[in-house]
Amino acid sequence: MARSLSGTYRTALVTGAGSGLGEAFARMLAAEGVRVWGSSRPKTLASGAGRIPPGVAAVALDLADPKGAQEAFARAQAEAGGCFDLVVNNAGYGVFGEFAAADFGSWEADLAATLLTAAGIAHSAYRAMRARDRGTLVNVSSLAAEFPLPYMSGYNVAKAGLSALSASLAFESRQGAVKVIDFRPGDYRTAFNETMKTRSTSFSSTLSGELGAAWRVLERNMAAAPHPSRAASDLRRALLRGRSGVVRSGSLFQARLAPALARIAPAWLVRAAAARYFGAR
Repeated sequence: MARSLSGTYRTALVTGAGSGLGEAFARMLAAEGVRVWGSSRPKTLASGAGRIPPGVAAVALDLADPKGAQEAFARAQAEAGGCFDLVVNNAGYGVFGEFAAADFGSWEADLAATLLTAAGIAHSAYRAMRARDRGTLVNVSSLAAEFPLPYMSGYNVAKAGLSALSASLAFESRQGAVKVIDFRPGDYRTAFNETMKTRSTSFSSTLSGELGAAWRVLERNMAAAPHPSRAASDLRRALLRGRSGVVRSGSLFQARLAPALARIAPAWLVRAAAARYFGAR
């Protein structure tokens, strides 16, 4: 008889559950019999575009509002009985464009939302789990932590930071029962690129040169990427294993072959291969 996650996790929160990977995670957990709370931005929920899956309790939470995000998390956690058994820290976004051309204040605000507010949610969840010595925190990072995406410096920094946070917490909790998973997805067939275009104030449909070449590769990869349900299946398997650690998820090349080759190749060769892959001279 197949094991169910509900035997280990009674309650869970998934941030960014209105679309993409977060929606797939929330659907999977609800199908497993877990009571799930799923967050989306207040404006998105109000517009009806949030698509929080059926059977999942909606939580209005915006990473751009650190205080409001903490308050929303605290309310949801109180509804769950004071501590979630599982928190999937998934919400985040990217901005496409040259670092030098960006307004640093905007770049800093995007980084603060995607890393610092997410870290604040992780802090609240992890603290409650440590207090009762039970639970699992999943920080959804990205393979960009290992292979930085071109012209997405803020996103790369944020995801690398989340991976470093997960490694730190996994070490701190190694003697207890709390587990910390650094979940690193590659490309998945979601609306991530469309959202990135709307957030990138300098974005243009007529991008040229290396900027345009890199964007076309990103678009091509997204169109050919696996469905988010594969990421949900990978997360399910990781949760059933019940161990802290890094979980890579995505296509065979992105999640398996590229990391394996990068471990044995010199750094200059990895950089050269990435530049060629994204159409740089």
